[in-house]
Amino acid sequence: MKVLQILPQLNIGGVERGTLDLSKALIEKNHQSFVISGGGSMVEDLEMSGAKHFEIPVHVKSIKTLFLADELAKTIAEIDPDIIHIRSRMPAWVNYRAYKRLKKKPILVSTFHGLYSFPFYSKVMSFVDHAISISNTVESYILKTYKLKKENITIIPRGCDPKEFDKTSINADEKNDLFEEFPKLVNKKVLTIPARITKWKGVNEFIELLSILDDSYHGLIVGPVARSKKSYFKKLIKKVESLKLEQKITFAGSRKDIANIYKISDLVFNLSQTPEPFGRTMIEAIACGRKVIGWNHGGASEILNELFPMGLVELNNMDDLQETTINLCSSDSAPKENIFTAQKMTDSTIDLYERLIEKDNSF
Repeated sequence: MKVLQILPQLNIGGVERGTLDLSKALIEKNHQSFVISGGGSMVEDLEMSGAKHFEIPVHVKSIKTLFLADELAKTIAEIDPDIIHIRSRMPAWVNYRAYKRLKKKPILVSTFHGLYSFPFYSKVMSFVDHAISISNTVESYILKTYKLKKENITIIPRGCDPKEFDKTSINADEKNDLFEEFPKLVNKKVLTIPARITKWKGVNEFIELLSILDDSYHGLIVGPVARSKKSYFKKLIKKVESLKLEQKITFAGSRKDIANIYKISDLVFNLSQTPEPFGRTMIEAIACGRKVIGWNHGGASEILNELFPMGLVELNNMDDLQETTINLCSSDSAPKENIFTAQKMTDSTIDLYERLIEKDNSF
């Protein structure tokens, strides 16, 4: 089986990690894996695992990108895949134009990774033979918004790699290195929110939480700041300064050692203001044995209801958030074993591919 995945770029992120995990699983099962993207830091890793990458700038959000359809069609024809798996909207529009040019039509699959906010722009994700939803929350959105039938949607939750995210104790030297880098964490109850710096991710509410907790707590904000979000980042810093929280909150930026960050944390938070399509950081933290707190909506609610109901908090109820934080920090409670693994995700996806091919060949 030949599988071609198309996504914007191969840099750090949940979609990118899932693409790499699936590619490696395909190769391990003696299938062929191809990826088209605008390039990125994970291309080398992808190719080292045995996949072939074609760099086409399908990530650029411009009307001009649609003119890449000819190049994309030629590349697809060269690969001759059984499955084309689309993972994002701009590449999906380019593929939509390219697909019409193909003499041999592969089976077309998309993954809805989010609750897309522009239905007209996003409807291209529904122009497929079959769609994958990453949660019940996302499936409900698809059924409500687009003309896809329920039988043409399969729910396959995201997963994390248990080799990377596990309950083994952090290496003593690495732990010391982290405390040397972030000395304000020493002898504190460490509260961590892994989130890109953007308005809807709940960093503002996390800062408010630290303002109403005593000085035995320290907040760690872990996530990148995009160029377009620098002004918002400055607002958050000013808020920290105005509340005199400089000794209680640390902005750690983007980290590659996120598993170790989880392991030195007492609690990990997901406080997204709009419903999360899934909530990958939550399962990563739970896989590391950490307790997690999240608002009771969207994908976060699905994960916590399954693995750690004690961490559910009423949306934007700061009193409830404060009380749950204090209680869980002093509690011996622990989440259930994480069931959302990368292998389960990739096995389910490959099984879906095989069923779609079998069905297609039966006609």
